[in-house]
Amino acid sequence: MARNTGGGQGSDAVVGAEVAATAVLDSRGVVVRWSPAAERLLGRPAAQVLGRPALDLLARPEPAVVAATRRALRGAPEVRSAVVTVRCGDGRLLELVLWAYPSTGPESPGAAPHWVVLAVEAAQMRRWEGDQAVMEGLFSQSPVGLLVTDTELRCVRRNVALERMTGIPTAERLGKRIGEALPGLSAEAIESQMQQVLDTGVPTMDFVHRGRTVADPEHEHVWSTSTFRLQDPAGAVLGLCHAVIDVTASYRAQERRTLLNEASLHIGTTLDVMRTAQELAEVAVPRLADTVTVDLLDAVVAGEAPEPGPVEDSVTLRRAAFRSTWRGHSRAAYAVGELSRFASSSPQARCMADLESRLVARLDYTADWLRDDARRVVGLRAAGAHSLMVVPLAARNVLMGVASFYRWQQPDPFDDEDLTLSAELASRAAVCIDNARRYTRESAASLALQRRLLPSELPELHAVEVAARYRPAGAESDVGGDWFDVIALSGARVALVVGDVPGHGIHASATMGRLRTAVNTLADLDIPPDELLTHLDDLVVRLAEEDGPSGSPPTGGTVTGTTCLYAVYDPVERSCTLASAGHYPPAVVHPDGNVEFPRLPAGPPLGLGGMPFETTELDLVDGTVLALFTNGLLLGRDPDIDVGLQALRRSLSHPDRPLEQICDQVAATLLPLRPPDDVALLVARTHALGADRVATWDLAADPAVVVDARSLAARKLTEWGLKEISFIAELVVSELVTNAIRYGLPPIRLRLIRGTNLICEVSDSSSTSPRLRRAGADDEGGRGLFLVAQLTQRWGTRYTPNGKTIWTELAAPHTM
Repeated sequence: MARNTGGGQGSDAVVGAEVAATAVLDSRGVVVRWSPAAERLLGRPAAQVLGRPALDLLARPEPAVVAATRRALRGAPEVRSAVVTVRCGDGRLLELVLWAYPSTGPESPGAAPHWVVLAVEAAQMRRWEGDQAVMEGLFSQSPVGLLVTDTELRCVRRNVALERMTGIPTAERLGKRIGEALPGLSAEAIESQMQQVLDTGVPTMDFVHRGRTVADPEHEHVWSTSTFRLQDPAGAVLGLCHAVIDVTASYRAQERRTLLNEASLHIGTTLDVMRTAQELAEVAVPRLADTVTVDLLDAVVAGEAPEPGPVEDSVTLRRAAFRSTWRGHSRAAYAVGELSRFASSSPQARCMADLESRLVARLDYTADWLRDDARRVVGLRAAGAHSLMVVPLAARNVLMGVASFYRWQQPDPFDDEDLTLSAELASRAAVCIDNARRYTRESAASLALQRRLLPSELPELHAVEVAARYRPAGAESDVGGDWFDVIALSGARVALVVGDVPGHGIHASATMGRLRTAVNTLADLDIPPDELLTHLDDLVVRLAEEDGPSGSPPTGGTVTGTTCLYAVYDPVERSCTLASAGHYPPAVVHPDGNVEFPRLPAGPPLGLGGMPFETTELDLVDGTVLALFTNGLLLGRDPDIDVGLQALRRSLSHPDRPLEQICDQVAATLLPLRPPDDVALLVARTHALGADRVATWDLAADPAVVVDARSLAARKLTEWGLKEISFIAELVVSELVTNAIRYGLPPIRLRLIRGTNLICEVSDSSSTSPRLRRAGADDEGGRGLFLVAQLTQRWGTRYTPNGKTIWTELAAPHTM
């Protein structure tokens, strides 16, 4: 049988009268009427068909069809249908579905019946039947909810799935808008979206809304809806079709994935234990819970390592975080930083005892564990908390605390999926808290080491008045290798030192301690600043070789690249000799407030080896302020060095203030709360020793002048009011001058300096250094230096370009 492949009109055309092929047969089966639709369908005009038997149109008159037709013509009253194959006017074979209806006209009631025959192309009929089956399935079997509305958005038809979703029978829903039938939904937003589709004809996809229905009033559901406009073949608007899918499960799963992703980004942004706990609370509220509290073991907050495994219920906890959408919570009950305790029967205590999460879907305020914690219960009851989850904060089998999640605003209680999600959040937070705890412990150890290695207090010297500040990076959480020092030298001189070891942590602090000790040892040798830096450079090279390429710990960096500034101030000469190893020059603040940064020879950082260092000498008037600092001071607020230098210049421009006030002003101006690098600042105000405090005599290389030297020293001490120590001073002068005459070379010079202590110096042009030794019982000499060492506080040798100087210090009366 041939099939027509053109001219189909769709399912709407099948049921339209204008496309139905109609013929009227008389009682003998002869065609007496032939409709225009029949002419178009078969391609035969009425003139070719009228008056002919209808059976002649069949291409293959099957016996069953012929027999059925004859029985119908004999007067069978029922409607008949059949599938036949006819030959069209152009020779094509066309399969048709026929319906035959008997009809007796009112003008001849007793006459034989005529037959009205309707014919539809079989292929078109099958499409229409398929469409009908689809429509029937959509409204009876489809899991997708369907709603058909009129142009006033009133329900005219809905399917079984939508009836199950809403819990409202279709009979009660017909003729009503969504807002009238389902008040638990956001009807205004839904109807606004539907009206827009009705007005524009532009369909909408995946419009998400949430709410509660009669079918499940205890839980909130999420639906995704799509809406398109219905029109007839002429384009007239009939209404809307609204498809609804319940996506609650997938929506919540996506929310959980999103929340976990945000948690990975927002929890653990710092290495601060308390801040990390607060980040957990901030992520969970209000997405998962309405109120979250995080309680940590007190040892964890302090950076200590708890014992592995569960803990007893008597452990001390500290409130590390609290966040809630309700502002009426008692601050006394939820204050961050305060100690917190839980009843032994509480979910929190049981959670810490077995490291298992707890879910309390409905809070029972008559429970013993709630009654034992009346202060917290007052806040929970006032907020209307109805559901609770408690999860342990454990990482690497170490319990660090417990997190409690409450719901009071969200009406749905927590479920098992919420418990799984909270446990995942807590697990991630616990790892971050443990990392922060370990960092806190290391930082505390580094800070303690740093403070022990830095000067505990600055010395009180006549030559300079000093004040200092040290600020670790990150608000005392990331110490480094910056240091400062004030070292008393011979001749009332003083050494001012600042240095910067690269890196942070214990390694940098320990390296700084080694270098500071080395500087103090080298300073005791009274060598020039450039020579001291040369020896220090050799030490750094050896330390770098000890570390090796693979020996550098992860927190410490390398010792190579250490910078240092070493300055020696002589109050007698009123001069300052400086040498720099890759360090910033000091700020020199003159008494009139003018601030300058002197140009120093660009010495290399320590550890490069083989590079020379040079000295620079500055003449300083009495009252000049020197500010030595590390680079972290200039880079605290702005990466531009020039900006930092200008800010430092402004902060130092009033040198008449107390040094402590100057230090505070510099720190407040140049340093943020959390400086990016550690900072060392040393400020010194110079005090010159005038001629009235220094006495100098040139002596002949004759043993007879020893008596004269003693007399000169005695008169000067009497003049200075130091008669109490005159005897000891005379004895020291006698021994030193005798030693210079006997073993040294002329010229010989005696100098007394009245500083904080009495300084006695004897110089000669020999470079031979005296040695302290114990004389035998029978020796006639050799006891001079031993006697000097016993009578003085300090003594030593200082080499000069023209020889050497033997110096001693004697404690002077406090009346000085």
